[in-house]
Amino acid sequence: MPFEDELGQALHRTGETLRPTDRPALVEGGLTRGRRRLARRRVAAVTGSVLALVVVGVTGAYTGGAFDGRGKDGAVEIASPADPAGKDKKDGSAGAVTEERMLGTLKSLLPEGRIRQENGRGLEAGPGGRPMPPYASVVFDDGRGAAAVVLSLNTVVPDSEEAEEWVTCPSKALVPHDDCTSETLADGSKYMLFQGYVYPDKRVATKNWRATLVTPAGVLFDVTEYNAPGEKGTAVSRPNPPLTPSQMKALVTAGAWKPIAEDYAKTVAEPAGKPAGQGGGTSADAAHKTLASMLPEGMKVTDKGGDSGYGFVVVDDGKGKSFIQVNVQSGMSDVPGNWTGSVTTEPDGTRVMEEQQTDPDQKGGAGAVGWTVDTVRADGFRVVVMAFNAPGQGQDASRPEPALTMAQLRKIALDKSWLTYK
Repeated sequence: MPFEDELGQALHRTGETLRPTDRPALVEGGLTRGRRRLARRRVAAVTGSVLALVVVGVTGAYTGGAFDGRGKDGAVEIASPADPAGKDKKDGSAGAVTEERMLGTLKSLLPEGRIRQENGRGLEAGPGGRPMPPYASVVFDDGRGAAAVVLSLNTVVPDSEEAEEWVTCPSKALVPHDDCTSETLADGSKYMLFQGYVYPDKRVATKNWRATLVTPAGVLFDVTEYNAPGEKGTAVSRPNPPLTPSQMKALVTAGAWKPIAEDYAKTVAEPAGKPAGQGGGTSADAAHKTLASMLPEGMKVTDKGGDSGYGFVVVDDGKGKSFIQVNVQSGMSDVPGNWTGSVTTEPDGTRVMEEQQTDPDQKGGAGAVGWTVDTVRADGFRVVVMAFNAPGQGQDASRPEPALTMAQLRKIALDKSWLTYK
């Protein structure tokens, strides 16, 4: 099974086993699903996780222990653009996607500066013979501070839901960020540039800028840069990552990658992904549409989205924005035994828990409150609806109370329309 599917199923299982004894985890279950377009895809891109690069020191080796490649110490002067095709590099056999070829091409496309650390991996066979996607990672210093730059290569099924998720900007209600743009290029490739933070709540000021490209053939390029020598565990070294948005786009779309992409696609027998419509579960489109259809009149939906078994909307009734989300799960008969709120039972045996909390996701949004109606039917089918008095999770309050009353949340959670999602 491809790593992306394994990880996706793990996330799905995690969401399905959330228990209300940990209310922030229930909130996070929706957030996890909603931000798969970033977190899960970034992790999947390199199998073993570029995100596990805890420290890339300017004088030492990787300390995260997540890579198979060999670290190289020392500083190397480079200029731009030098040897853009990597022809003078030691590439190994013709057509091979090697560590040297990946690193050589990445370094040749960077602006003038110094490489203080480098690491990478070519296309190698992993457990069970499954191809392990190649990557190249450097600590780059243009004289304004050392910063990590990581590029990974993978494949997805062209025009699939997986491919679309890679280049779809996330909602700010789920993943706070400064900016995100996406576009379709002249050759049919789809491109996204995301400018956000390693920690969306900004408790650490490390910025995370990503450029993602999916070609018509299904080859995926994913470039991440930080304003620090590593993703986590290193001090911020500069105000912004070293490459500007236009430089990021130029790097990921450079012609020097074309022969590497072609050789990679020829070698990898099966793309990592699945066609749209496969995978089961509640469709994201249906979930948020169903939720929106149950809202009272006069509420303007300003944002919406979700994933399998999860949907959210951000509404504005003229009194401020309010984030509302729904989780739909099966096999949850044991949940009522852990409830802490007020519990009642419907005539058909459905148990209903109502609860109002301050700081419901424990992410520190000033003045934030969250209201929850949690329902479990006799067969274990569960629908949880939560409403916040803020425009998103972990954000400051934008109104005194959520846009929906407890009675309205209860009505939505008990609506029989959700039964079609079993």
